[in-house]
Amino acid sequence: MSARAMTEPAFFILTALIDNPRHGYGIVAEVAELSQGRVQLKIGSLYGALDRLVGDGLVELDREEAWQGRLRRYYRVTEQGRDALAAEAHRLAANARLAAARLGDQRSPITGTSS
Repeated sequence: MSARAMTEPAFFILTALIDNPRHGYGIVAEVAELSQGRVQLKIGSLYGALDRLVGDGLVELDREEAWQGRLRRYYRVTEQGRDALAAEAHRLAANARLAAARLGDQRSPITGTSS
């Protein structure tokens, strides 16, 4: 994933998996909370993103459990996934610092006043 920018859903999925393995609905709920509702994953798009993250070696299957007659898959972030998330967080922070520095000499686009 280092050759291309990480998507916002992938960023939040990896962030959701940092502290604990989670199943699909747990990931969806955690991503919604972490993003303050900005990222609302549908189950179909979640599993598409998880398949890509697994294929990239950033996430792996932790375990499978039977729950209410269905198989529930739990995923965890890999060490490579931790490294990719850290690199993306660093990239985003650097971009935000650059933009903030540039905006310091101009009127704020949000309030229309000088900063």
